[in-house]
Amino acid sequence: MSDVHRLDITSASPGRGTVFAAWERFVQGEDHVRGVRPEVVISWHRCREQYRVDPHLTEAPLAAAHSDHTLEQDVVLTELGGLAGAMAREVEGLNGIVTVADATGRILATWGDNDTVARAADANLATWSCWSEAGAGTNGMGTALETHGPVLIRGAEHWCQAFHSWTCAGIAVRDVVTREPIAVLNISCWRTPLPDATGRWLSRAVTQTRSTLKGRARDSAAELIAAFAQVKGRATAAVAAVDTVGNVVIADERASVLMGVPAEVPAVEPTIRWRTSLPDLIRVAEYASGRAAQNPDWVGSTQIFTHLADEPVPVTVRPVFFSGQLAGHLMLLGVSADAQPLPTLAPTGPSTMPMRRVVALQEDRMVLLRLPEVCFAESDGNDVWLFTEQGRLRAASSGLDKLTNELADAGFLRVHRRYVVNLSRVREIERGFKGELFLVMDGRANDVVPVSRRNTPAVRDALGL
Repeated sequence: MSDVHRLDITSASPGRGTVFAAWERFVQGEDHVRGVRPEVVISWHRCREQYRVDPHLTEAPLAAAHSDHTLEQDVVLTELGGLAGAMAREVEGLNGIVTVADATGRILATWGDNDTVARAADANLATWSCWSEAGAGTNGMGTALETHGPVLIRGAEHWCQAFHSWTCAGIAVRDVVTREPIAVLNISCWRTPLPDATGRWLSRAVTQTRSTLKGRARDSAAELIAAFAQVKGRATAAVAAVDTVGNVVIADERASVLMGVPAEVPAVEPTIRWRTSLPDLIRVAEYASGRAAQNPDWVGSTQIFTHLADEPVPVTVRPVFFSGQLAGHLMLLGVSADAQPLPTLAPTGPSTMPMRRVVALQEDRMVLLRLPEVCFAESDGNDVWLFTEQGRLRAASSGLDKLTNELADAGFLRVHRRYVVNLSRVREIERGFKGELFLVMDGRANDVVPVSRRNTPAVRDALGL
Protein backbone atom coordinates (compact mmCIF):
# COMPACT_ATOMS: atom_id res chain seq x y z
CA MET A 1 0.00 0.00 0.00
CA SER A 2 1.35 3.37 -0.97
CA ASP A 3 0.10 5.21 2.10
CA VAL A 4 0.89 2.62 4.77
CA HIS A 5 4.45 2.91 6.01
CA ARG A 6 6.23 0.14 7.81
CA LEU A 7 5.81 0.36 11.56
CA ASP A 8 9.27 -0.14 13.06
CA ILE A 9 8.56 -1.68 16.46
CA THR A 10 12.21 -2.43 17.15
CA SER A 11 13.65 1.02 16.38
CA ALA A 12 15.57 2.71 19.13
CA SER A 13 13.67 5.26 21.20
CA PRO A 14 14.56 7.50 24.15
CA GLY A 15 14.33 5.88 27.55
CA ARG A 16 11.18 6.11 29.58
CA GLY A 17 12.77 8.62 31.93
CA THR A 18 13.59 11.01 29.07
CA VAL A 19 10.09 10.90 27.62
CA PHE A 20 8.43 11.08 31.03
CA ALA A 21 10.50 14.14 31.96
CA ALA A 22 9.47 15.79 28.69
CA TRP A 23 5.85 14.85 29.36
CA GLU A 24 6.00 16.44 32.81
CA ARG A 25 7.39 19.70 31.38
CA PHE A 26 4.82 19.76 28.58
CA VAL A 27 1.92 19.12 30.97
CA GLN A 28 3.16 22.06 33.05
CA GLY A 29 2.96 24.36 29.99
CA GLU A 30 6.32 24.10 28.24
CA ASP A 31 5.96 24.03 24.44
CA HIS A 32 9.38 22.91 23.21
CA VAL A 33 10.47 19.57 24.58
CA ARG A 34 13.35 17.38 23.45
CA GLY A 35 13.63 13.64 23.15
CA VAL A 36 10.04 13.07 21.95
CA ARG A 37 9.01 12.10 18.45
CA PRO A 38 7.42 15.00 16.47
CA GLU A 39 4.18 13.12 15.81
CA VAL A 40 3.77 12.55 19.54
CA VAL A 41 4.43 16.21 20.40
CA ILE A 42 1.84 17.26 17.80
CA SER A 43 -0.65 14.91 19.42
CA TRP A 44 0.19 16.32 22.86
CA HIS A 45 -0.52 19.80 21.53
CA ARG A 46 -3.94 18.67 20.32
CA CYS A 47 -4.69 17.06 23.68
CA ARG A 48 -3.62 20.10 25.68
CA GLU A 49 -4.84 23.05 23.58
CA GLN A 50 -7.63 21.69 21.43
CA TYR A 51 -9.22 18.82 23.34
CA ARG A 52 -8.16 19.89 26.86
CA VAL A 53 -7.86 16.30 28.07
CA ASP A 54 -6.90 15.95 31.73
CA PRO A 55 -3.44 14.25 31.70
CA HIS A 56 -4.26 12.73 35.08
CA LEU A 57 -7.34 10.96 33.79
CA THR A 58 -7.33 7.40 35.14
CA GLU A 59 -9.76 5.79 32.70
CA ALA A 60 -11.22 6.48 29.29
CA PRO A 61 -14.73 7.96 29.20
CA LEU A 62 -17.72 5.87 28.30
CA ALA A 63 -18.76 6.06 24.65
CA ALA A 64 -21.94 7.73 23.49
CA ALA A 65 -24.74 5.28 22.79
CA HIS A 66 -25.69 6.85 19.46
CA SER A 67 -24.61 4.86 16.40
CA ASP A 68 -24.83 6.00 12.77
CA HIS A 69 -22.82 3.30 11.04
CA THR A 70 -23.49 2.80 7.34
CA LEU A 71 -23.68 -0.64 5.77
CA GLU A 72 -20.21 -0.08 4.32
CA GLN A 73 -18.82 0.70 7.77
CA ASP A 74 -20.51 -2.36 9.24
CA VAL A 75 -18.89 -4.56 6.57
CA VAL A 76 -15.43 -3.17 7.40
CA LEU A 77 -15.95 -3.56 11.15
CA THR A 78 -17.07 -7.16 10.71
CA GLU A 79 -14.05 -7.96 8.54
CA LEU A 80 -11.69 -6.35 11.03
CA GLY A 81 -13.28 -8.40 13.81
CA GLY A 82 -12.27 -11.63 12.11
CA LEU A 83 -8.72 -10.40 11.57
CA ALA A 84 -8.46 -9.14 15.15
CA GLY A 85 -9.49 -12.52 16.54
CA ALA A 86 -6.63 -14.15 14.65
CA MET A 87 -4.15 -11.54 15.92
CA ALA A 88 -5.28 -12.08 19.50
CA ARG A 89 -4.00 -15.64 19.38
CA GLU A 90 -0.56 -14.27 18.48
CA VAL A 91 -0.36 -11.99 21.53
CA GLU A 92 -1.60 -14.49 24.10
CA GLY A 93 1.03 -14.83 26.80
CA LEU A 94 2.48 -11.40 25.91
CA ASN A 95 0.09 -9.37 28.08
CA GLY A 96 -1.55 -8.23 24.86
CA ILE A 97 -5.05 -7.37 23.69
CA VAL A 98 -6.50 -6.49 20.29
CA THR A 99 -9.31 -3.96 19.88
CA VAL A 100 -11.52 -2.72 17.07
CA ALA A 101 -13.08 0.73 17.32
CA ASP A 102 -15.25 2.79 15.01
CA ALA A 103 -14.44 6.16 13.45
CA THR A 104 -15.27 8.02 16.67
CA GLY A 105 -12.92 5.88 18.77
CA ARG A 106 -15.68 3.79 20.39
CA ILE A 107 -14.34 0.31 21.15
CA LEU A 108 -16.72 -2.28 19.72
CA ALA A 109 -14.85 -5.46 20.61
CA THR A 110 -11.77 -6.64 22.54
CA TRP A 111 -9.78 -9.88 22.30
CA GLY A 112 -7.01 -11.25 24.51
CA ASP A 113 -6.26 -13.48 27.48
CA ASN A 114 -8.56 -13.08 30.45
CA ASP A 115 -5.99 -11.53 32.79
CA THR A 116 -4.92 -8.82 30.32
CA VAL A 117 -8.50 -8.08 29.29
CA ALA A 118 -9.39 -7.60 32.96
CA ARG A 119 -6.35 -5.37 33.57
CA ALA A 120 -7.23 -3.28 30.51
CA ALA A 121 -10.79 -2.90 31.75
CA ASP A 122 -9.44 -1.07 34.82
CA ALA A 123 -8.59 1.81 32.48
CA ASN A 124 -11.75 1.30 30.38
CA LEU A 125 -9.62 -0.14 27.57
CA ALA A 126 -12.67 -2.21 26.76
CA THR A 127 -15.96 -2.16 24.93
CA TRP A 128 -18.39 0.67 25.67
CA SER A 129 -15.51 3.14 26.06
CA CYS A 130 -14.21 5.95 23.83
CA TRP A 131 -10.52 6.14 22.92
CA SER A 132 -10.50 9.09 20.57
CA GLU A 133 -7.81 11.68 21.30
CA ALA A 134 -10.56 14.02 22.48
CA GLY A 135 -11.64 11.39 25.01
CA ALA A 136 -8.46 9.64 26.14
CA GLY A 137 -5.57 11.74 24.82
CA THR A 138 -2.63 10.38 22.83
CA ASN A 139 -3.06 6.63 22.28
CA GLY A 140 -2.84 4.09 19.49
CA MET A 141 -6.47 4.19 18.45
CA GLY A 142 -7.23 7.88 18.85
CA THR A 143 -3.99 9.10 17.30
CA ALA A 144 -4.37 6.69 14.35
CA LEU A 145 -7.74 8.30 13.64
CA GLU A 146 -6.01 11.70 13.49
CA THR A 147 -3.24 10.66 11.11
CA HIS A 148 -2.58 8.51 8.05
CA GLY A 149 -0.65 5.27 8.38
CA PRO A 150 0.20 3.17 11.43
CA VAL A 151 0.82 4.80 14.81
CA LEU A 152 3.07 3.55 17.62
CA ILE A 153 2.65 4.99 21.14
CA ARG A 154 5.07 3.75 23.81
CA GLY A 155 4.70 4.19 27.58
CA ALA A 156 5.03 7.83 28.61
CA GLU A 157 4.17 8.98 25.08
CA HIS A 158 0.54 8.45 26.13
CA TRP A 159 -1.04 11.75 27.17
CA CYS A 160 -2.67 10.31 30.28
CA GLN A 161 -0.23 9.15 32.95
CA ALA A 162 -2.46 6.25 33.97
CA PHE A 163 -1.80 4.64 30.56
CA HIS A 164 2.01 4.87 30.70
CA SER A 165 2.36 1.15 31.40
CA TRP A 166 0.96 0.33 27.96
CA THR A 167 2.54 0.19 24.52
CA CYS A 168 0.12 0.24 21.63
CA ALA A 169 0.04 0.36 17.85
CA GLY A 170 -3.02 1.26 15.80
CA ILE A 171 -4.01 1.91 12.22
CA ALA A 172 -7.17 3.42 10.78
CA VAL A 173 -9.04 1.98 7.82
CA ARG A 174 -10.07 4.91 5.65
CA ASP A 175 -12.62 5.28 2.89
CA VAL A 176 -10.77 4.93 -0.41
CA VAL A 177 -12.68 7.88 -1.92
CA THR A 178 -13.18 10.40 0.88
CA ARG A 179 -10.12 9.37 2.95
CA GLU A 180 -12.30 9.68 6.07
CA PRO A 181 -11.69 7.05 8.78
CA ILE A 182 -14.13 4.16 9.02
CA ALA A 183 -12.61 2.04 11.80
CA VAL A 184 -9.37 1.50 13.69
CA LEU A 185 -7.51 -1.68 14.63
CA ASN A 186 -5.20 -1.62 17.65
CA ILE A 187 -2.79 -3.94 19.49
CA SER A 188 -1.81 -3.07 23.09
CA CYS A 189 0.64 -4.75 25.45
CA TRP A 190 0.95 -4.10 29.19
CA ARG A 191 4.57 -3.67 30.36
CA THR A 192 5.67 -5.86 27.45
CA PRO A 193 7.10 -4.87 24.04
CA LEU A 194 4.85 -5.34 21.06
CA PRO A 195 5.67 -8.34 18.84
CA ASP A 196 8.03 -7.56 15.97
CA ALA A 197 5.33 -8.60 13.49
CA THR A 198 2.83 -5.99 14.73
CA GLY A 199 3.40 -3.59 11.84
CA ARG A 200 3.01 -6.39 9.31
CA TRP A 201 -0.23 -7.57 10.93
CA LEU A 202 -1.74 -4.09 10.91
CA SER A 203 -0.75 -3.33 7.32
CA ARG A 204 -2.06 -6.68 6.12
CA ALA A 205 -5.40 -6.07 7.82
CA VAL A 206 -5.78 -2.63 6.24
CA THR A 207 -4.76 -3.97 2.82
CA GLN A 208 -7.43 -6.65 3.04
CA THR A 209 -10.22 -4.30 4.12
CA ARG A 210 -9.19 -1.70 1.56
CA SER A 211 -9.53 -4.35 -1.11
CA THR A 212 -13.18 -4.71 -0.12
CA LEU A 213 -13.67 -0.94 -0.17
CA LYS A 214 -11.98 -0.60 -3.56
CA GLY A 215 -14.34 -3.19 -5.00
CA ARG A 216 -17.27 -1.19 -3.68
CA ALA A 217 -15.81 2.03 -5.13
CA ARG A 218 -15.37 0.40 -8.54
CA ASP A 219 -18.98 -0.75 -8.52
CA SER A 220 -20.12 2.77 -7.59
CA ALA A 221 -18.05 4.18 -10.46
CA ALA A 222 -19.70 1.76 -12.87
CA GLU A 223 -23.10 3.01 -11.69
CA LEU A 224 -21.98 6.61 -12.26
CA ILE A 225 -20.77 5.77 -15.76
CA ALA A 226 -24.08 4.07 -16.58
CA ALA A 227 -26.03 7.11 -15.35
CA PHE A 228 -23.71 9.36 -17.36
CA ALA A 229 -24.36 7.34 -20.53
CA GLN A 230 -28.13 7.59 -20.04
CA VAL A 231 -28.10 11.37 -19.63
CA LYS A 232 -25.40 12.22 -22.16
CA GLY A 233 -27.40 11.27 -25.23
CA ARG A 234 -30.33 13.55 -24.49
CA ALA A 235 -28.70 16.38 -22.54
CA THR A 236 -28.24 19.79 -24.11
CA ALA A 237 -25.66 20.75 -21.47
CA ALA A 238 -22.15 19.47 -20.85
CA VAL A 239 -22.21 16.37 -18.61
CA ALA A 240 -19.76 14.85 -16.15
CA ALA A 241 -19.98 12.23 -13.42
CA VAL A 242 -18.07 12.86 -10.18
CA ASP A 243 -17.70 10.89 -6.97
CA THR A 244 -18.79 12.13 -3.56
CA VAL A 245 -15.75 14.41 -3.10
CA GLY A 246 -15.74 15.82 -6.63
CA ASN A 247 -13.19 13.58 -8.36
CA VAL A 248 -14.17 13.14 -12.00
CA VAL A 249 -15.09 9.60 -13.07
CA ILE A 250 -16.02 10.52 -16.67
CA ALA A 251 -16.79 13.70 -18.63
CA ASP A 252 -18.03 14.39 -22.15
CA GLU A 253 -16.06 16.58 -24.55
CA ARG A 254 -17.63 19.87 -23.52
CA ALA A 255 -17.33 19.18 -19.80
CA SER A 256 -13.75 18.00 -20.21
CA VAL A 257 -12.72 21.36 -21.67
CA LEU A 258 -14.32 23.25 -18.80
CA MET A 259 -13.02 20.90 -16.11
CA GLY A 260 -9.52 20.34 -17.48
CA VAL A 261 -9.77 16.54 -17.63
CA PRO A 262 -9.60 14.00 -20.49
CA ALA A 263 -12.81 13.50 -22.48
CA GLU A 264 -14.72 10.21 -22.45
CA VAL A 265 -11.99 8.43 -20.45
CA PRO A 266 -13.53 6.54 -17.51
CA ALA A 267 -11.56 6.54 -14.24
CA VAL A 268 -13.00 3.63 -12.28
CA GLU A 269 -10.20 3.08 -9.78
CA PRO A 270 -10.53 5.56 -6.87
CA THR A 271 -6.78 6.30 -6.82
CA ILE A 272 -6.61 7.43 -10.47
CA ARG A 273 -9.72 9.56 -10.82
CA TRP A 274 -9.35 12.92 -12.50
CA ARG A 275 -8.95 16.07 -10.43
CA THR A 276 -10.85 18.97 -11.94
CA SER A 277 -9.16 22.34 -12.35
CA LEU A 278 -12.31 24.01 -10.98
CA PRO A 279 -12.05 24.08 -7.17
CA ASP A 280 -15.54 25.57 -6.92
CA LEU A 281 -16.96 22.46 -8.59
CA ILE A 282 -15.33 20.33 -5.90
CA ARG A 283 -16.95 22.46 -3.21
CA VAL A 284 -20.31 22.07 -4.94
CA ALA A 285 -19.90 18.27 -5.02
CA GLU A 286 -18.95 18.10 -1.34
CA TYR A 287 -21.92 20.23 -0.33
CA ALA A 288 -24.26 18.21 -2.56
CA SER A 289 -23.05 14.96 -0.96
CA GLY A 290 -24.12 16.22 2.44
CA ARG A 291 -27.55 17.26 1.18
CA ALA A 292 -28.15 14.06 -0.80
CA ALA A 293 -27.26 11.93 2.23
CA GLN A 294 -30.13 13.62 4.08
CA ASN A 295 -32.57 13.65 1.15
CA PRO A 296 -32.03 11.16 -1.72
CA ASP A 297 -34.48 13.08 -3.93
CA TRP A 298 -32.56 16.33 -3.63
CA VAL A 299 -31.37 18.11 -6.81
CA GLY A 300 -29.42 21.36 -6.64
CA SER A 301 -28.14 24.16 -8.86
CA THR A 302 -25.68 27.01 -8.59
CA GLN A 303 -23.24 28.99 -10.74
CA ILE A 304 -19.48 28.76 -10.99
CA PHE A 305 -16.80 30.61 -12.91
CA THR A 306 -14.48 28.85 -15.34
CA HIS A 307 -11.30 29.95 -17.06
CA LEU A 308 -13.09 30.17 -20.43
CA ALA A 309 -15.61 32.94 -19.78
CA ASP A 310 -16.16 36.07 -17.73
CA GLU A 311 -19.75 35.06 -17.00
CA PRO A 312 -20.66 32.30 -14.54
CA VAL A 313 -21.78 28.92 -15.83
CA PRO A 314 -24.94 27.37 -14.32
CA VAL A 315 -24.44 23.91 -12.82
CA THR A 316 -27.10 21.37 -11.95
CA VAL A 317 -26.23 18.53 -9.55
CA ARG A 318 -28.12 15.21 -9.60
CA PRO A 319 -27.14 12.57 -7.01
CA VAL A 320 -26.61 8.97 -8.15
CA PHE A 321 -27.13 6.07 -5.74
CA PHE A 322 -25.82 2.52 -5.81
CA SER A 323 -27.44 -0.14 -3.58
CA GLY A 324 -28.90 2.57 -1.39
CA GLN A 325 -25.59 4.41 -0.88
CA LEU A 326 -24.55 7.68 -2.51
CA ALA A 327 -22.14 6.89 -5.38
CA GLY A 328 -21.60 10.45 -6.60
CA HIS A 329 -23.29 13.03 -8.81
CA LEU A 330 -24.05 13.93 -12.38
CA MET A 331 -22.92 17.48 -13.09
CA LEU A 332 -24.81 19.22 -15.90
CA LEU A 333 -23.33 22.53 -16.93
CA GLY A 334 -26.75 24.03 -17.67
CA VAL A 335 -30.05 24.83 -15.90
CA SER A 336 -32.76 22.56 -14.56
CA ALA A 337 -36.32 23.55 -13.70
CA ASP A 338 -36.63 21.06 -10.82
CA ALA A 339 -33.36 21.97 -9.09
CA GLN A 340 -33.20 23.67 -5.70
CA PRO A 341 -30.74 26.60 -5.55
CA LEU A 342 -27.59 25.91 -3.57
CA PRO A 343 -26.05 28.49 -1.24
CA THR A 344 -23.51 30.75 -2.90
CA LEU A 345 -20.53 28.43 -3.17
CA ALA A 346 -18.58 30.10 -5.94
CA PRO A 347 -16.48 33.27 -5.75
CA THR A 348 -17.99 36.50 -7.00
CA GLY A 349 -15.51 36.93 -9.86
CA PRO A 350 -13.88 34.89 -12.63
CA SER A 351 -11.62 32.03 -11.60
CA THR A 352 -8.59 33.94 -12.85
CA MET A 353 -9.04 36.36 -9.96
CA PRO A 354 -8.04 35.58 -6.36
CA MET A 355 -10.69 33.93 -4.23
CA ARG A 356 -12.67 36.63 -2.38
CA ARG A 357 -14.64 34.51 0.08
CA VAL A 358 -14.02 31.53 2.31
CA VAL A 359 -16.94 29.26 3.12
CA ALA A 360 -17.17 28.12 6.75
CA LEU A 361 -19.68 25.95 8.59
CA GLN A 362 -21.41 26.95 11.82
CA GLU A 363 -23.82 24.28 13.01
CA ASP A 364 -26.23 23.91 10.06
CA ARG A 365 -25.39 27.26 8.47
CA MET A 366 -22.84 28.19 5.82
CA VAL A 367 -20.93 31.40 6.61
CA LEU A 368 -19.28 33.42 3.84
CA LEU A 369 -16.16 35.11 5.20
CA ARG A 370 -14.28 37.96 3.59
CA LEU A 371 -10.56 37.20 3.42
CA PRO A 372 -9.56 39.97 5.88
CA GLU A 373 -11.77 38.26 8.47
CA VAL A 374 -9.61 35.13 8.39
CA CYS A 375 -6.54 35.35 10.60
CA PHE A 376 -5.12 31.89 9.88
CA ALA A 377 -6.15 28.32 9.16
CA GLU A 378 -5.09 25.14 10.96
CA SER A 379 -5.47 21.57 9.73
CA ASP A 380 -6.79 18.83 11.98
CA GLY A 381 -6.72 15.59 10.02
CA ASN A 382 -8.93 16.21 7.00
CA ASP A 383 -10.70 19.11 8.73
CA VAL A 384 -9.51 22.71 8.45
CA TRP A 385 -10.31 25.21 11.20
CA LEU A 386 -10.46 28.93 10.45
CA PHE A 387 -9.56 31.40 13.19
CA THR A 388 -11.71 34.43 12.40
CA GLU A 389 -13.33 37.53 13.84
CA GLN A 390 -16.36 35.32 14.50
CA GLY A 391 -14.33 32.76 16.42
CA ARG A 392 -13.10 29.32 15.40
CA LEU A 393 -15.08 27.92 12.45
CA ARG A 394 -14.68 24.75 10.38
CA ALA A 395 -13.93 25.39 6.70
CA ALA A 396 -16.30 23.87 4.15
CA SER A 397 -13.27 22.69 2.17
CA SER A 398 -11.52 19.60 3.51
CA GLY A 399 -7.73 19.46 3.49
CA LEU A 400 -5.29 22.32 3.96
CA ASP A 401 -3.75 21.75 0.51
CA LYS A 402 -7.06 22.59 -1.11
CA LEU A 403 -7.52 25.75 0.93
CA THR A 404 -3.93 26.79 0.19
CA ASN A 405 -4.62 26.53 -3.55
CA GLU A 406 -7.86 28.46 -3.21
CA LEU A 407 -6.08 31.29 -1.39
CA ALA A 408 -3.11 31.47 -3.75
CA ASP A 409 -2.19 35.05 -4.74
CA ALA A 410 -4.58 36.41 -2.13
CA GLY A 411 -2.11 37.32 0.61
CA PHE A 412 -2.07 33.95 2.39
CA LEU A 413 1.06 31.84 2.87
CA ARG A 414 1.66 28.25 3.95
CA VAL A 415 4.10 28.56 6.87
CA HIS A 416 3.86 25.05 8.28
CA ARG A 417 2.38 21.77 7.16
CA ARG A 418 -0.54 22.50 9.53
CA TYR A 419 -0.91 26.26 9.12
CA VAL A 420 -1.74 28.88 6.48
CA VAL A 421 -1.66 32.51 7.64
CA ASN A 422 -3.06 35.79 6.39
CA LEU A 423 0.15 37.81 6.07
CA SER A 424 -1.71 41.07 6.67
CA ARG A 425 -2.73 39.75 10.10
CA VAL A 426 0.81 39.05 11.37
CA ARG A 427 1.44 41.43 14.28
CA GLU A 428 4.76 40.27 15.74
CA ILE A 429 7.55 37.81 15.00
CA GLU A 430 9.23 35.88 17.79
CA ARG A 431 12.41 33.83 17.69
CA GLY A 432 12.76 30.55 19.51
CA PHE A 433 15.77 29.23 21.38
CA LYS A 434 17.22 27.65 18.23
CA GLY A 435 16.33 30.54 15.94
CA GLU A 436 12.97 29.14 14.83
CA LEU A 437 10.26 31.68 14.01
CA PHE A 438 6.81 32.10 15.54
CA LEU A 439 4.17 34.45 14.17
CA VAL A 440 1.98 36.33 16.65
CA MET A 441 -1.35 37.00 14.95
CA ASP A 442 -3.54 40.02 15.61
CA GLY A 443 -6.68 38.03 16.34
CA ARG A 444 -8.65 38.30 19.54
CA ALA A 445 -6.58 35.59 21.26
CA ASN A 446 -3.15 36.75 20.02
CA ASP A 447 -2.54 33.22 18.71
CA VAL A 448 1.01 32.09 17.98
CA VAL A 449 1.67 30.13 14.78
CA PRO A 450 4.91 28.16 14.33
CA VAL A 451 6.98 28.44 11.14
CA SER A 452 8.65 25.26 9.90
CA ARG A 453 12.31 25.37 8.93
CA ARG A 454 11.46 24.52 5.33
CA ASN A 455 9.08 27.49 5.07
CA THR A 456 11.25 30.00 6.95
CA PRO A 457 12.92 31.49 3.81
CA ALA A 458 9.54 32.09 2.15
CA VAL A 459 8.19 33.73 5.32
CA ARG A 460 11.25 35.98 5.56
CA ASP A 461 10.82 37.06 1.94
CA ALA A 462 7.09 37.63 2.29
CA LEU A 463 7.51 39.76 5.44
CA GLY A 464 10.61 41.57 4.20
CA LEU A 465 12.91 40.24 6.92
